Amino acid sequence: MILPRYRIAASSIPGAGKGLFMEETVAAGRIVTAPDAIDRTYPWAELSSRPELADQLFASARWFEDRYTVSPDWPDECYVNHSFDPTGLWHLGFIFALRDLPQGTEITVDYRHLLPPGEEESFIDSQSGEKIIGLSWQESLAASTHALARLLG
Repeated sequence: MILPRYRIAASSIPGAGKGLFMEETVAAGRIVTAPDAIDRTYPWAELSSRPELADQLFASARWFEDRYTVSPDWPDECYVNHSFDPTGLWHLGFIFALRDLPQGTEITVDYRHLLPPGEEESFIDSQSGEKIIGLSWQESLAASTHALARLLG
């Protein structure tokens, strides 16, 4: 569920398609998206080995440890694009505003937190040209926890 008012429009990121934009000012630390109607998670081994699930890997995201959700119906949260300089912080399925976000800001997160450890995204970061490679669960949780603690003071 997306908490602030928002709109879906052409992304400001080259090649990204559509993006999710805030229709109101969002204060630093405010929750932008929160889990909603998640009926189940899958361990990576099951997700990647069952053909009917493996066909939907494009619609999966890591939530915790080796557990992933699959959202093939593409809720609007799927329009959150990647950036190594994101406007949002992905932490255990929530996205927090990393700074005060004026109306019109596109919400982005670092996809390394959503990918399986060591998995390379099929595209590169548009600003740096660097590969996007999934972090281990421990690296992801440590980084997002420290960032959230700094953010919330």
